[in-house]
Amino acid sequence: MIREQRSREKLKSYYRKFRDEGKIDVNVHPWVAEAWRESERLGVPQVGTEPKHALSPEDFRVLQKKHAHAIDCLSQLTEGVQEFFARYGLSLLLLDADAIVLKSYSLPFMHLPHGKVEGSRLGVEEIGASSISIAREKRTPFWVFGPEIWREASHAGDACTAPVLVGEELHYLVNIVVNDPAAVPQDAVIAQLLLVSRSLAAALSRDLRLRAQEAILDTAPFAVYHILPSGEVVYANRLGLERLARIGARDQETSRLSNLNDIVLNYRHTPIYQGFSGTPSYNKEVTWITAAKTYEDITTVVPLESPATHEVSGVVTISMPIEDIRMLVAHTAGYTAKYSLATMAGTGQAFYALRDKALRVAHGKHHVLLQGEGGTGKQRLAHGIHQASSRAAGPLISFRCGDVQPELIAEELFGVAVSPAVSRPGKLELASGGTLFLDEIEKLPKKTAAALAAALREGKAHRLDETVVRPIDVRVIADCDSDLKRLTERGLFDRGLYDLVSRSVIRMPALRNRREDIPLLAEQIIREIAEQHRMEPKQLLPETLTLLEQYDWPDNIKQLQSVLEQAFFHTAGTVIAPENINLMGDVKPDDNWKSDREIFLRAWKSAGGNVSRLANLLDVSRVTLYRYLKKFQLEKP
Repeated sequence: MIREQRSREKLKSYYRKFRDEGKIDVNVHPWVAEAWRESERLGVPQVGTEPKHALSPEDFRVLQKKHAHAIDCLSQLTEGVQEFFARYGLSLLLLDADAIVLKSYSLPFMHLPHGKVEGSRLGVEEIGASSISIAREKRTPFWVFGPEIWREASHAGDACTAPVLVGEELHYLVNIVVNDPAAVPQDAVIAQLLLVSRSLAAALSRDLRLRAQEAILDTAPFAVYHILPSGEVVYANRLGLERLARIGARDQETSRLSNLNDIVLNYRHTPIYQGFSGTPSYNKEVTWITAAKTYEDITTVVPLESPATHEVSGVVTISMPIEDIRMLVAHTAGYTAKYSLATMAGTGQAFYALRDKALRVAHGKHHVLLQGEGGTGKQRLAHGIHQASSRAAGPLISFRCGDVQPELIAEELFGVAVSPAVSRPGKLELASGGTLFLDEIEKLPKKTAAALAAALREGKAHRLDETVVRPIDVRVIADCDSDLKRLTERGLFDRGLYDLVSRSVIRMPALRNRREDIPLLAEQIIREIAEQHRMEPKQLLPETLTLLEQYDWPDNIKQLQSVLEQAFFHTAGTVIAPENINLMGDVKPDDNWKSDREIFLRAWKSAGGNVSRLANLLDVSRVTLYRYLKKFQLEKP
């Protein structure tokens, strides 16, 4: 591209010779000669300066938006050389692959203001032979001396253009016009042009590679995170972002990610935290405890070392919910129940009656309906019934009806034909030979519930958008927090499915109605937490058990589990005292409950609607509390 300096007078004579006689002097560069002939053939005028505006202002705004990344990137690349351009009177343009000017960065081009050149096409058809047309045609940087430029108004200056290639494809052109060639060394201009164009090409290549990698990660069936030692999540793929949103670690409006230290209650006992000390972990079963939910994953953690200091600068974490993994291997390995009836703790009469009935039901063949308030242990009981049944060797497939959009529930249950060549099974088909646990069955749309009832009666089903009928052999265990019989009588639930699942009904007592079981349940929960995390067990003091036994537990065993998990991980020693128990959950004493109705409602719920207990929790008098109950329109009847 660097061409040795030529006599401008001679170059002018070559230009006039071609203009007047149509003859190319042997000393004219072959590429320039070729561009001159093309300019003449196209009838491009040699006089005038203003280029043809190819785009309307509206179309140009659309084009700039499309190429905003490259425009901004070049702006950043040229920040440090603006003084150089200004000192020597240089013009800088960014053009797209069609030679349309996207941005003018410095002095006016061809003595025209930015508004005249931006949005114009500067191809050979518009302005004739130039460094732009030659570099675009030949895909290589090229320097053109002023008298070689087709437009005579540009003969006083020189120009050079470099193509920006990503792979073998032309994406952009970077053009520099030297208005006073005698004032600046040619090699300095060329050096700046190559630096800018190659840096832009490298940035675009890196961006393309990153977007490809991100697309790959977003289609992967597992969550991927990049986490800093501070607990900050600096990257998450699509599934990772979805999971962070479900546990409240991602703000839906701002998309900001929370620090894991603030979200994961057992964060310091996870492989991620160990990874910051340089310890990798591969395919390890991990329990993640959050205020919203407890998750179980198969997790891999790889420490990342800083090239400069060789210290761990972060970790890459890959995790996949065990439930998803089991779904993938349901036909080959099968699901197994996590709990047996023997893991259910209790000593009271209500508990023994419940367990005896569950054992009898498990040995039968009818579908089962578990009724009771939320958090009473229906899921554990469903696992126990499956484990005690003749279907224990078959898969146990769980489906939470409330977690799926109503219009997608049928696809999840029955499967769907994605294309003529690709079809995937649903939960009903995967559970064949075993048990299908339908959590929150009351949230099944009536049409889907009716189709499920028909499939269970006939012992066969077909996937959506498919005509192939497949046999199924499934026992359904369903749970419902509300009264399913009343919902059916009101026409809100399908009668046919209710008749099927209600042949064996087990009613789960609320925890407040089996207070005698609370101490044993609490000790079992603490023991299971210690075993899951391979930690030393902790002791619950008698007065702590008394405190727990006296509480109403409006959210039942689920709430007891959450309170004890918080106490376990926030207690430094091995003994959990009453002061380590926070019955209000995540409603902290310093929360502004007096002015925030939402916080007050959470505290009210934690107290089970009991005025005396709420007054003690908030450390205020009953008189004061009644004032706030009235303020928030929660007066007791």
